[in-house]
Amino acid sequence: MKDPVTSGGPREGSQAIYLPGRRLPFHFNFINRSLEGAWKEPKKKKQLSICNKLCYAVGGAPYQVTGCALGFFLQIYLLDVAQVDPFSASIILFVGRAWDAITDPLVGFCISKSPWTRLGRLMPWITFSTPLAIIAYFLIWFVPDFHQGQTLWYLLFYCLFETLVTCFHVPYSALTMFISTEQSERDSATAYRMTVEVLGTVLGTAIQGQIVGQADSPCIPDGNASTVNRTQSSTSIKETQNAYLLAAGVIASIYVICAVILTLGVREQRESYETQQTKQMPFFRGLRLVMSHGPYIKLIAGFLFTSLAFMLVEGNFALFCTYTLGFRNEFQNLLLAIMFSATVTIPIWQWFLTRFGKKTAVYIGISSAVPFLILVALMESNLIVTYVVAVAAGISVAAAFLLPWSMLPDVIDDFHLKQPHIHGTEPIFFSFYVFFTKFASGVSLGISTLSLDFTGYQTRGCSQPARVKFTLKMLVTVAPIVLILMGLLLFKLYPIDEEKRRQNKKALQALREEASSSGCSDTDSTELASIL
Repeated sequence: MKDPVTSGGPREGSQAIYLPGRRLPFHFNFINRSLEGAWKEPKKKKQLSICNKLCYAVGGAPYQVTGCALGFFLQIYLLDVAQVDPFSASIILFVGRAWDAITDPLVGFCISKSPWTRLGRLMPWITFSTPLAIIAYFLIWFVPDFHQGQTLWYLLFYCLFETLVTCFHVPYSALTMFISTEQSERDSATAYRMTVEVLGTVLGTAIQGQIVGQADSPCIPDGNASTVNRTQSSTSIKETQNAYLLAAGVIASIYVICAVILTLGVREQRESYETQQTKQMPFFRGLRLVMSHGPYIKLIAGFLFTSLAFMLVEGNFALFCTYTLGFRNEFQNLLLAIMFSATVTIPIWQWFLTRFGKKTAVYIGISSAVPFLILVALMESNLIVTYVVAVAAGISVAAAFLLPWSMLPDVIDDFHLKQPHIHGTEPIFFSFYVFFTKFASGVSLGISTLSLDFTGYQTRGCSQPARVKFTLKMLVTVAPIVLILMGLLLFKLYPIDEEKRRQNKKALQALREEASSSGCSDTDSTELASIL
């Protein structure tokens, strides 16, 4: 009888024998390689290089640079430069913010339906949305010759740009889960990203503020427009329009450069166990599972309150410095001091959260803003003290930038362990988190506008009534303190501490090794078992 190993195959009823040193036919070589691969030591974990992390981090700058410029300057641009009436300007701002929030889950839905391509599933969205986004952004800062349809013009291009920048930012945010399978590598890349994003806010503030500040329009003393020289005002407005266009061109160039670096320097990685998933998850089923995941709800609830607190400060900081503190010409420099301090301290917070844990970093980092907000509320107008407070406040701003995006991947890992057969939900997690963040921004804008309108705010006034100054102080100090304390109380309910993170990391690593160590598909594994 022929040896089944050296013959064309095992005879019926016989047992195949695994002989590592023998030359085997093709299908036995397959078994040999599979079993030998199973006995080998696990491959060394692939780490992201500093270049990879920098290329990934640079992708966060476009959203922050454009968002900072729009957040701080669009309202005053519509009122004083484009000369849109206040009611129409409020419609543009509110509808734009509302549409911006709605587009996040819509884009997340579309991304969840996107197939994997040679570039990945997320990178095509980033690549193809960029050229259209910069065109729309530039047209926002362009004043058309016609006056009748100006409201429609700005509303159209504002909403269009917010849609296109969402097509960039949502997949970029979800990309965190696909640059590495290691929690430590993702946390490190997130720290790089937050540093660059804070630098993006500094760039947006510096470029927009310094260029536009060279052609500042005069204010109206006591709200009396007749006291302003018409010819001088017209010339100043034209110069300001050109300055806004120049700033838009510079920011659009930064947007393109960052998108190119991100596309060329980052490669999307697909999970080993996800490649075996052939059935696509229905969006609404995925949404229902995501929104019923307890840690996710508690995380976004806590950060909803803290985000609302910082956005109240951000939205009213310019008016507070100008009218309450009386530093009309120092607002841009104070904002730069805050953002520069935040940029420097983000690496410190990254070290802190790895050393003491993310929940501890949340409590200390975000609560550190409270003493400085109290100091601002109680102190008299003093420029030196204000700069000291601005630098100290940047420390808390850095924590508010870094921690949400560092904790969200932990929630997604926890979800994957509880729902191991559900894949493709990452865009849903990130898009709805961004949706709630923008919802907080819209609420802060609405509260601020209604409060100032109720107390008698004077557009383009050189000074404001005492009630307006008091309202601004409440919006920048007392209200944020209350919201921060409420958010920190909600974080007490957040269940993923450092011990839970370590357990999830080990369980996920075991799942990945189980999926990748065999080196064969489910069908091959079945065939292997039947032959043996």
